[in-house]
Amino acid sequence: MNPKLIDLRSDVKTLPTEEMLDAIREAKLGDSKTGEDPTVNRLEAMAAEMFGKEAALLLISGTMANLAAMMSHIAPGSSYAVDAEAHVYFYENAHSAVAGTKPIIFRSCKGLIEPEEVSRTIEDSGKKPGLLWLENTHNRGGGRIIPMEMNRRFFELAKNRGMKIHVDGARIFNAAAASGTPVSKFGACTDSIMFCLSKSLCCPLGSVLCGDADFIERARGFMGRFGGGMRQAGVIAAPGIVALTTMIERLKEDHMLARRLAEKVGEMPGLSVEMETVETNMVSVDFDSSVHRLEEWTETFKEQGVLVSSYSPSKMRMVTHRHHSAEIIEEAAWRMRTAAEKLCG
Repeated sequence: MNPKLIDLRSDVKTLPTEEMLDAIREAKLGDSKTGEDPTVNRLEAMAAEMFGKEAALLLISGTMANLAAMMSHIAPGSSYAVDAEAHVYFYENAHSAVAGTKPIIFRSCKGLIEPEEVSRTIEDSGKKPGLLWLENTHNRGGGRIIPMEMNRRFFELAKNRGMKIHVDGARIFNAAAASGTPVSKFGACTDSIMFCLSKSLCCPLGSVLCGDADFIERARGFMGRFGGGMRQAGVIAAPGIVALTTMIERLKEDHMLARRLAEKVGEMPGLSVEMETVETNMVSVDFDSSVHRLEEWTETFKEQGVLVSSYSPSKMRMVTHRHHSAEIIEEAAWRMRTAAEKLCG
């Protein structure tokens, strides 16, 4: 067995390409805090144009971009409608504490959200949220896509209720690649949208927030309050420009590998995969935790040289990205089958 570990935990583990590293070395730099870094300005203009928005803003992280978006849309004490499984609610934990906003919780089902359910939840709350928060692709839903028609219905719902609509599009390019929908069409159904340059786009760090000019100006102010103002940030923007010009089309390869991995894992003893949920680069794997605990599965896989992550005590997550090939996925599947057979007897 190849002793080298195969890491399927997350696409945040990706490393920059040689072209990105070259771009960092050659980037023209300036003081981005005063708008004088030409590379940052170029990336922001490129992102705004791609999403059909007036302006864009480069920030250090998706969490900071989401926080700046929330505080730019609604005031402290205001309510926002959000899925209980959304990354911003489940993981980030900063928004109520820092922004002083109050969540109205609706629930997705396997990454899918029904506008009617959202509307009923808002109605039952007796409140008037100023913001509807969506996530595309849906991380804890296994990388599922909010399809275009559903986005249009959410946009109409938000406008009818006088709400702004923000999309945490950390992996929106995965949604675009898998569905064949340009990101401009997703952007048209939002007031603001954020995407990550890291993850499957393989940049070292950075996220970009897009919206109208006034919104971005407010977000820029909040970024400064958070300590997010940067100087020669062209070293972050340069690989982002490479990513937006070279890395999007190849995301389809990640999706095909995830599908192949899901098929293999679903045939293993003790494990199951709902194939209809495998739409992008994530595979959500179910098992009976009353028979074997999560730690038993992950440790047995690790012994065979495969690292995986989890969504819950009874659900594992496996993610494909640029550093995987068909041969690596076949090897990973063989190792995991060996582990599954060992664990399940």
